[in-house]
This record gives sequence, structure tokens and C-alpha cells, in this order.
Amino acid sequence: MNTLSYGLLSLLTRNSRTGYELMQNIQPFWQAKHSQIYPLLAQLEQKGYVEFVHVPQSDKPDKKVYSLTDNGREALKKWIAQPTDEPVVKDELALKVFCIGLVDKEQARKVLHEREVYYQKKKERFAQSFERIKQDSAKPLEELEIHDPLFGLYVLIQKATLKADADLVWCEWMKSKLK
Repeated sequence: MNTLSYGLLSLLTRNSRTGYELMQNIQPFWQAKHSQIYPLLAQLEQKGYVEFVHVPQSDKPDKKVYSLTDNGREALKKWIAQPTDEPVVKDELALKVFCIGLVDKEQARKVLHEREVYYQKKKERFAQSFERIKQDSAKPLEELEIHDPLFGLYVLIQKATLKADADLVWCEWMKSKLK
């Protein structure tokens, strides 16, 4: 199985979801399209890792709501125990910065400003996510423990927030080089 398959199974550990919801929820971690998600869900269903129920809709086609099976949970446990691959890095800004000397300082600052706006918007979304988790949690987020259903989401949003903070610091540092 590929990493995206495990990602879909991971999302189903918290609750059942439609294929569309899975596609939306995986985006912060993994770029995936409909054309990838649905064939993988069919494969996961054939392997007995997920099951689905049809939910009738009056004005639309019926939807499938997928759930993780015990076999799927066991597959995830085995996957977690395996060595983790190095992350795939695709950073267009890094490639632009590598040759940024080809443009004037004003254009370079514009490129960095656009990225700063992007990181600020990400941080705002993360803050909203923290608020939703706080509402769902029976205890303060800092007290969540590894087996709490919200723990994984909490620590991943924290990681993403810290990364966005570091990227903003780097943008500021880079702009200081363009004075």
C-alpha cells in the first residue's frame, strides 16, 4: 500500500467520513485528488481495511460513508512501527530564492511578502482548528495524552503552527538582506 492509503486509514481512526470529506481532510498533510482517493478507497474496501454504508440523499446521488475496520486498524499499527520515509519536499519559493538575484530588490520583497501573507493565513486557520479542538476536548489541550482521540490532531496542528512561525521568521530575515 502507498502512503496515501495509510493516510486515508489514519483519518478514519477518529470517525467515519465520505470520500469527499477524506479528500478535504487529507489536504493539509498530503496533496491528493478525487481521481486518487476513490480508487484507493475501493482497494482498501477489497482488502477489508474499510467498509462503507450507503447514505441516501434526496437531491443528489447516494453517498458512501467509510469506516475503519479492525483489519484496517491492525494495518495502521504495523505501518506505524515501520521506519518512516524521508519527507517529500516541493518548495517553489526555495527554487525562486536560489536565483532571486536575477530580479530587483523590490520584486524580491514582493515574492517574500506574498509568502508572508500565505503563512499568516495558515496560522489563522490553525488557530481556528485549535479553537475547534478546545471545544471538543474535555481537558486543556496541553494535558492531552497519546491515547486521547484528539492528541494526533493537536500535535500536528502545533507542528504546523511552529513551522509557519519559523517560515515567517525566515521571511523577515530574508527581507532584511534586501535593504
